[in-house]
Amino acid sequence: MLSEELRRPLVRQLAESDAPRHYWHLGDEDGRAWLFESVEGDAEHWAVRQVEVGADRAARRYWWRHLHDERGFLTDQPLEIWELTEITPEAFEAVWEAAG
Repeated sequence: MLSEELRRPLVRQLAESDAPRHYWHLGDEDGRAWLFESVEGDAEHWAVRQVEVGADRAARRYWWRHLHDERGFLTDQPLEIWELTEITPEAFEAVWEAAG
């Protein structure tokens, strides 16, 4: 895993690129959910923004300015999109803004 000092500029570069964006959702049986905004790079989907919603409905946001905290972190691996459900940009943005 890359150190935060090395990872932050890479995530920022992807986030600020003109690369196509996709939006994803994943939920589990315990009521937790994860939403991702991804950018395509090297035939992979890399998360540039992520919202985690706990079973308690508390939401946490991660992106290049806030890569991690004591409860979670922006994934540092390519997304396995076959496990995810694609959602609209508007659906992602609504949850992103509500989590702010």
